[in-house]
Amino acid sequence: MASEKVTAEEKEPVSRNFIELEIDKDIAAGKTKTVCTRFPPEPNGYLHIGHAKSILLNYGLAKEYGGRFLLRFDDTNPMKEKTEFVNSIVRDVEWLGAAYEGDVRFASNYFDQMYEFAVKLIKKGKAFVCDLSADQIRQYRGTLKEPGKNSPFRDRSIEENLRLFEEMKEGKYPDGSKTLRAKIDMASPNINMRDPVIYRVARMTHHNTGDKWCIYPMYDFAHPIEDAIEGVTHSICTLEFEDHRPLYDWVVRELEFENPPRQIEFAKLYLTNVVTGKRYIKKLVEQGIVDGWDDPRLVTIAALRRRGYTPESIRMFMEMVGVSKSNSSVDYAMLDYCIREDLKLSRPRMMAVLHPLKLVIDNYPRDQVEYLDVPNNQEKEEMGSRKVPFGRELYIEQEDFMEIPPKKYFRLYPGNEVRLMNAYFVTCTDVVKDEQGNVVEVHCTYDPQTRSGSGFTGRKVKGTIHWVYAPTAFKAVVRLYENLVDESKGVYDEEGNVNVNPNSLTILENAMLEPGLGEAAGGDSFQFVRNGYFCADTKDSRPGKPVFNRIVPLKSSFKLPKKNN
Repeated sequence: MASEKVTAEEKEPVSRNFIELEIDKDIAAGKTKTVCTRFPPEPNGYLHIGHAKSILLNYGLAKEYGGRFLLRFDDTNPMKEKTEFVNSIVRDVEWLGAAYEGDVRFASNYFDQMYEFAVKLIKKGKAFVCDLSADQIRQYRGTLKEPGKNSPFRDRSIEENLRLFEEMKEGKYPDGSKTLRAKIDMASPNINMRDPVIYRVARMTHHNTGDKWCIYPMYDFAHPIEDAIEGVTHSICTLEFEDHRPLYDWVVRELEFENPPRQIEFAKLYLTNVVTGKRYIKKLVEQGIVDGWDDPRLVTIAALRRRGYTPESIRMFMEMVGVSKSNSSVDYAMLDYCIREDLKLSRPRMMAVLHPLKLVIDNYPRDQVEYLDVPNNQEKEEMGSRKVPFGRELYIEQEDFMEIPPKKYFRLYPGNEVRLMNAYFVTCTDVVKDEQGNVVEVHCTYDPQTRSGSGFTGRKVKGTIHWVYAPTAFKAVVRLYENLVDESKGVYDEEGNVNVNPNSLTILENAMLEPGLGEAAGGDSFQFVRNGYFCADTKDSRPGKPVFNRIVPLKSSFKLPKKNN
């Protein structure tokens, strides 16, 4: 992505979160001149909605202070990393509008420097080569209540450690047979400081460096080095790294960086009743329950984009969630609220019949077609209008007709009069049924004096229904989504499997839409009158054959909190 200089906001925000206050202190004390933040994902899966919070927070801080924002991959574990994931993450970051400086960066680009930094620690007597196995290291580590024990290899000489570490690099030892460990304190109350492993032997082909290396740095060693090399001033990360902060500070202190970065933690974003864990999503993909990491029922950023969510709606959502130090859960309905707010004034309002029922206006001239002027968005006049064909044969929604209606049913039934949206009043006169007794066609008459917009001021009707003109209706596939998770059972069962909602996807093969919708390209979104907001699928749509995903229904269960006077 092309480099973009982040400019400072001219206006101070009304209130400041705790991270901003800490940065303010660092600037006032002269510790920070140009703020630099970064988003440092590991390319081992697709990003989800929680990552969007980190992206927008880090980018927003850099923008606010007129600083730099970097995109860097912490690719120190080639076993799980793929170029596919790198590409998907870059797309997500750019789609969210987080303009990073320069080229995409990789931890693996610094492997040579990291090796030299490890050698420096050995020479300072701060690192040693250990022959304990992974299980033995865990046994020696101790518990939260008991201190650990020193490795029997902890007191090797500097010369021996240098030789062994170089031989590890040269591939003289099997995978897992030796590690390089920091020499800190096995009695530390923080287990992360009990001589942590900082390098391991692992013969794996790396997506970026190929087979150049057979030893790889551990994340807790590599991450602070990457930040320091790139000039990151504030390493903004989630709360699970709070216990790792002493090790982060130890690494940059022992390696004697002149202007070391500072780590600050914030609370993760948790959404209710959704699947975000990469191993769970991977399992759903492998089992064919979803059709990929971007299945519109998931909350990966790619899935939200495919379903029709906008960057603006996600930014609005993150602003409403805010930044805090305490973990909490947010109702998914808040995200739905944000996309409705973004779309309602910006998307055309089209007519689409998802469950079609034929309607015949018997007294309408057989060969006549008129083109009615229909507003594109009734709440926003500047969006203009369009011409919609109208004639004798139409499609209406099956639920808009009942032969024997209940009380307070104001739509179409024998003898009742309703308005066809933006058109005429019609009165039901007859029905046609199939052999099973199902209504397959409704007949009615219309009053030509009642056309919408003609100045008609006569009788009133309580029901208005939408329609499409049958001869020009565009037949399309429409997909309706519900939560992937069966909320009555919780997200996971006792075996750790996702409790999948069997009704999470409904595919309608015979929806009838306004003819103009047939020209929709992947990513185009609309409001379908009375049915919700829909988006042409970016993966399955073809020229002239769009497949529509329902982004969100029109009704919301989310209530904005009341403001205190």
